[in-house]
Amino acid sequence: IFAEQNNNSIMAAGLFKSSITKKFWMSLTGIFLISFLVVHCAINATIFFNDGGKTFNLWAHFMGTNIIIRTMEIGLFVGLILHIVDGLMLYFQNRAARPVKYAYEKASASSTWYSRSMALLGTIILLFLIVHLYHFWLRTRITGLTIAEPEMIISGKIYENLYGEMELIFSYSWVVILYVLGCISLFWHLLHGFKSAFQSLGFNHSKYKNTIALVGDAFSIIIPAIFAAMPIAFYFKLVH
Repeated sequence: IFAEQNNNSIMAAGLFKSSITKKFWMSLTGIFLISFLVVHCAINATIFFNDGGKTFNLWAHFMGTNIIIRTMEIGLFVGLILHIVDGLMLYFQNRAARPVKYAYEKASASSTWYSRSMALLGTIILLFLIVHLYHFWLRTRITGLTIAEPEMIISGKIYENLYGEMELIFSYSWVVILYVLGCISLFWHLLHGFKSAFQSLGFNHSKYKNTIALVGDAFSIIIPAIFAAMPIAFYFKLVH
């Protein structure tokens, strides 16, 4: 009995240390983060309503006060951390598996440069997220907004003026450049990660493989483009 338990423990340890398992969990957390991007992008895109930020602030208030959303926010942070840790473990595991490159290996023959640079692109996105959380999450949750008018009255009710905070932050050219570069890195990361996530979960049948690839390419372009358009629109005062 004890021998059988030990064998099961060894098999379980081997399973969770395998690259296949890491790819599986990375795919699950990746799809979870993709779903967050859709919601986050849709809400932020309300700035283009050009209503002085009223719609955006209403949705921002809902996201910041709804208990279900706040609980999911914790899950989001956990998923993000697991995704990063899993990605780094896969990267170093692959490096350790092949410490010396083949003398005449042509990497471009079997893969794209961005598929080989997922760790680098992920690191750039992580640095961008740290700055983004400092600019908005930290100020809305802990320190308070820095603008002169931190509140907005909508239909007789007082709401936090996060829209005004965005106007202030995106008035600096270096911040806009940083955010655009972050969105470009997100584009390359998604271009490989979207299709790879579904493939790792087994959704690579010839019947819907092309559909997943098409949706993945479209998603990789549209979502980062909308995100990048926001700081640009604020900086050039295309929204008001």
